[in-house]
Formats: sequence, C-alpha cells, structure tokens
Amino acid sequence: MRFVQDIPHPLFRIGLYAWNGKYILKIDAGPYEQTYKVSDTDVIEEADILTMLDEPFLQRIAERFRDMDADWQATIERHELN
Repeated sequence: MRFVQDIPHPLFRIGLYAWNGKYILKIDAGPYEQTYKVSDTDVIEEADILTMLDEPFLQRIAERFRDMDADWQATIERHELN
C-alpha cells in the first residue's frame, strides 16, 4: 500500500493511500477507524477524493464514530468489564 497524503481535519486523522487499483481513505478517531475503498476508475484524479470529503459526508462520519463508541461501551457494560 502506498501512502499518498494526509488530509488535515480538526477532529479526525485522515489518510489517503493507493493500493491495487483503489484509493483507500482511512479515517481515525481515537480507537476507531473507518475505511473507504474507492476504485480508481470512479475518480478522475486524487483531488476528486478531497472534493468528496464535504461537510455532509464528514458529519455522517462523526455520527458513525459516536455510534461505534456507543456500541463498544454497551458491550463492555453487558459483560460488566468496567
């Protein structure tokens, strides 16, 4: 996997990679990660990926991270691990 670039964001660590005919967008927040694989035939150039990172998309990313955390906390509580 080839590192392409870091994409600055105040809440997330966003990295863009290229691998096997795909762009891989990795978004990290704390212990959680979301990964999106985009075929290089779906975008004309790498800059198109940056355009796709618009505010509605990033808001959904944040919501999903909150859901992931809630799911994790719920399983910890169910198993009395805190």
